[in-house]
Amino acid sequence: GSIISTVDLPTTEIIEPKKEGYMETYETFARVYDAIMDDTLYDKWTAFSLRHLPKKKDAKLLELACGTGIQSLRFKEAGFDVTGLDLSGDMLKIANKRAQVAGFDLSFIQANMLDLSAVGTFDYVTCYSDSICYMQDEVEVGDVFKQVHDHLKEGGVFIFDVHSTYQTDEVFPGYSYHENVEDFAMVWDSYADEAPHSVVHELTFFIQDEDGRFTRFDEVHEERTYDILTYDILLEQAGFTSFKVYADFEDQEPGDTSRRWFFVCRK
Repeated sequence: GSIISTVDLPTTEIIEPKKEGYMETYETFARVYDAIMDDTLYDKWTAFSLRHLPKKKDAKLLELACGTGIQSLRFKEAGFDVTGLDLSGDMLKIANKRAQVAGFDLSFIQANMLDLSAVGTFDYVTCYSDSICYMQDEVEVGDVFKQVHDHLKEGGVFIFDVHSTYQTDEVFPGYSYHENVEDFAMVWDSYADEAPHSVVHELTFFIQDEDGRFTRFDEVHEERTYDILTYDILLEQAGFTSFKVYADFEDQEPGDTSRRWFFVCRK
């Protein structure tokens, strides 16, 4: 079953095993990770994007933090000329394989979104799955915004989502989720971190191989968000001329209990 239906968990696909392993291990891990993701989230990200990106034939789209490529393929199906970028080479191997199986011609680049010097310019840039929340501090967030601005064509659009402060302050701390099925088990615990609006997620996965043995993967994910005004200032400093904020995949203004904020920014 989907874990996302319980609570809006962090959904970045930068999770990967912290141990040496063969491609089969990574593929098993990614399969499990993709399996516990709520597929409807990709539908929602796609729908939100299509509502807010101008219709333009063969528009070039850069997807930051593309992970195993599921969202990249959705964008390709929607008619965009897609480039996916991620820090994890192992995730990109899976993304490439996924694109080949689907018969799609996509470009995947292994790089850090703090340095987009190698990627050229784009009509649109997206950064979903709260990936911005993985930046260490607001300086890094501002650096990402500047990089995106520099690699957007004039009139281009940048869309990203982040956790709301309500989500990091009220929803995540003390959250615990356990799942146990025949060939897979997961323990997920979230705690408040020291910095304002920050949280730590501790994940342990047990994945069964063909011999019946279980391999353990441990992950620690630190996420941080900021109030909307801080994002506004950082976007202005990066050079964006206008932006609007929406909440929870809908075209509505954020409220006190909105969990996910969406920023649609124009150059």
